[in-house]
Amino acid sequence: MLKVNISQISPNPLQINIECASGELHALVGPSGSGKTSVLRTIAGLSNASLGKIECGNQTWFEANALQGVIKLLSPAERTCGFLFQQYALFPHLTALENVCIPLQNSGFELAKRKTIALDWLRQMGIADLAQRMPYELSGGQQQRVALARALAKKPSALLLDEPFSAIDAPTRQSLYKILAELRKELNIPILLVTHDLREADLLADRITVIDQGLGLQTAAPQVLFQKPRNSRVAELVGIGNLFEGVFSSGKLTWNQSNHTFDVVDKGKIPPGTPVAWVIPADGLSLHNESNVNSIEAYVEKISTLGQIAVIQLLVNNAAHTITWEASAAEVRRLELEPGKNTHVEIDGSKIHIMPLRSINDPRRFTS
Repeated sequence: MLKVNISQISPNPLQINIECASGELHALVGPSGSGKTSVLRTIAGLSNASLGKIECGNQTWFEANALQGVIKLLSPAERTCGFLFQQYALFPHLTALENVCIPLQNSGFELAKRKTIALDWLRQMGIADLAQRMPYELSGGQQQRVALARALAKKPSALLLDEPFSAIDAPTRQSLYKILAELRKELNIPILLVTHDLREADLLADRITVIDQGLGLQTAAPQVLFQKPRNSRVAELVGIGNLFEGVFSSGKLTWNQSNHTFDVVDKGKIPPGTPVAWVIPADGLSLHNESNVNSIEAYVEKISTLGQIAVIQLLVNNAAHTITWEASAAEVRRLELEPGKNTHVEIDGSKIHIMPLRSINDPRRFTS
């Protein structure tokens, strides 16, 4: 188990509290400059926090408090973690095999043993035949495999991945996803992945932490995060399309700039008359050819088709709002949807998720 509860004031504010169990892959997502890489560097000991504690297994890597100052501070070399950098960071004058041998230099093993271990890791990456190649003789994907082998050569107790797949092409990325999935089962160690790609986080991670301006906003499983964001800022950062505003009063949600009201579950946490943000997942939307008591007339503004999937943009409430709806191409044909035509959209109030309305400059956006 990797436990991280740290804060720092300068040079950049950082306040993070996360846990990652052995065998778990935990993704950190957020906008550029939000502090994702700073978290990894602080865990690895390449940067220092002001306060808090970092624990891995039964070992404390860092501990400090306001009363006693720094209590424990292990050097990067003393922290048993592997770090995979975005730009590989291979030594250009060393072969692939020699690069993987680097973290084994102080292992106590003789050179022949170190080379055997390094070659075995290159074999697991599927590139043992490239052991004597120099970095400039390797493709980006091959360099990344060498870097991953090097990060794992010393059998780390935690693995830190800083956007490791962002600089490689899609087919190579898919093959590395597969290797990572296989390694997770074999290594059974905490893995922290920094990524800007939400699809990647959704595909690979057991849990995701959203970071904004150095603060952790929400930690949740992907399906929970994308359907029930903590507040409007989280919803914005994870790219939820159907995000709207309204006023909530005792189970009734009034949609801004319209006369539509929805029955929504009242959990007793929001005072009556409170402005809120709200989202509706895809399974809470349905389209009909004919109107009914619960439907809203909508104008088909645009249809984008990719293979058998279509993305439909609908204007509702006299073009005050845009709803995005995804459906199969067959469903589009069945409903006879075309740009410029009217249809009828029904919103299931039981699927609506409401949350506090927080702007980017509102410090309360970091709370529920």
